[in-house]
Amino acid sequence: MDGELALNTFSRWLHVGTAIVLLGGVVFLRFVVLPAAERLTSEASEVLCDHVRATWKLFVHAGVALLLVSGLYNYLAVLAPLHKGDGLYHSLMGTKILVALAVFFLVEALVGRAAAFEGLRQKSKMWLGIVILLGALIVAISGFLKMRVG
Repeated sequence: MDGELALNTFSRWLHVGTAIVLLGGVVFLRFVVLPAAERLTSEASEVLCDHVRATWKLFVHAGVALLLVSGLYNYLAVLAPLHKGDGLYHSLMGTKILVALAVFFLVEALVGRAAAFEGLRQKSKMWLGIVILLGALIVAISGFLKMRVG
């Protein structure tokens, strides 16, 4: 395997693997952690959520950074040259990137401490559900783009 193929393959694995971890983590938070926390006393629920948020924040920050770097590399070095002049491909990729940026904003706001986003954190179940739907849209677009020929 030559160096360029190895780098391209590693970047793809890094990108897809990171997306799997982050989206899976959001699903786990929404459908396991938050419902379990609701069964606890208010104080215990707050302690649990604070501890989970403190750990999850590290995954979110690192994951967003890895997705941005690997996504930019994958697009500029590998994908864009293969799809030069393909308007449908680039419009769908642009849509995917915009949706991903919205997801990045939401997950960062949910793990952050900024007072401006306290309203989002108070409705975290709803916003995590929206992140899951947007993540599913990204996966659907990605799957279509990967399978589409020409």
